[in-house]
Amino acid sequence: MKPFPDDVQAVVFDCDGLLVDTEVCWTRAETEIFAAHGHGFGPEQKALVIGRTLAAVGAAMADYFGRPGAGDELAAELLEGVRRELAKGADPLPGAVELVKACAAAVPVAVASNSPRELLDTALDSAGLAGFFPVSFAADEVESAKPAPDLYLAACAALGADPIRSVAFEDSATGIAAARAAGLYVVTVPSLSGAVLDHDLLTDSLAEPVVVRWAEGLGARAAR
Repeated sequence: MKPFPDDVQAVVFDCDGLLVDTEVCWTRAETEIFAAHGHGFGPEQKALVIGRTLAAVGAAMADYFGRPGAGDELAAELLEGVRRELAKGADPLPGAVELVKACAAAVPVAVASNSPRELLDTALDSAGLAGFFPVSFAADEVESAKPAPDLYLAACAALGADPIRSVAFEDSATGIAAARAAGLYVVTVPSLSGAVLDHDLLTDSLAEPVVVRWAEGLGARAAR
């Protein structure tokens, strides 16, 4: 474990699979599309698409299905499927609400998501987290989404924070690469079991004691 930066200025969270249990929504929609093209959908296929933008997932599926040029069509199909699944509701992941509350009480917080704005807002609203984030950035609001650093750099700039003194919470290789490129400290909470991912701190859950203690200490330091 690499020590957290001193005097943390901001905390930036991913959303899907990190704060909100939306990966089940994405997985159902992805499974349906893969099945329609005669393919099963398991951990190997999920690893191809997790954490990417809709456009990137569409392109990955087109390549996997041997349908060059069909990326936009598949991305639109996936968007509609995820819309249907999210309409049923999505819950916050264990420890998410408590961690966000603790961090927001001490320092500015934001969300940096590779989802389009429509799906990001739906997810945060469904999980009861929207009110904690006056600042959020979606994939369709920056020039280059994850794994480029733009989302994290935009979030830190909006919060008036130095990326080197900010902390990112991520669950996928794509998001981790973006946070790393932007210079943030990276807390990794893998959403895929068994995934080997880059990290400064690796934890199984946002409710893990090491994360909770850090968040509580963050508040205590800010009060001094």
